[in-house]
Amino acid sequence: MVRVVKGDITKLDCDAIVNAANESLLGGGGVDGAIHAAAGPELLEACRAIGGCKTGQAVITPGFALPADHVIHTVGPVWRGGLFEEPRLLTNAYENSFSLAQANGVKTIAFPCISTGIYGYPLEDACRIAVWVMQNFNEEFDQIIACCFNDETFTRYQELIG
Repeated sequence: MVRVVKGDITKLDCDAIVNAANESLLGGGGVDGAIHAAAGPELLEACRAIGGCKTGQAVITPGFALPADHVIHTVGPVWRGGLFEEPRLLTNAYENSFSLAQANGVKTIAFPCISTGIYGYPLEDACRIAVWVMQNFNEEFDQIIACCFNDETFTRYQELIG
């Protein structure tokens, strides 16, 4: 089941939350900074030990002080006009997060809207990709949550999911 919620992804009690990370995995702004702050300093140490993540790929760590058991860190693309494989890379970020979740026994997972913050991906296009991938993995999970930080993203997801 895919559902849409508006709120703070760091407060969700599920098997895994997805972090819209940067390639260094060492924290940043937006959801990445919020997840690092809520999880505690152990998350930074775990990410440092991993040594980074390429755009479109995903890695997993424990959730530490978060209610979620795991954090799946994925790096979405920076929007550069759509001429540098951004749709494929964003699709890969979602698909690789789901695949990693499956490999680790995750049954409930929450995603932010990847790449739509500082990375500048157009909201409508990003939401369409996210919903398409979520629906492709729907049967494999007990619950998939699109966690939205603002009203505009929440509304867009609701329109697409129905």
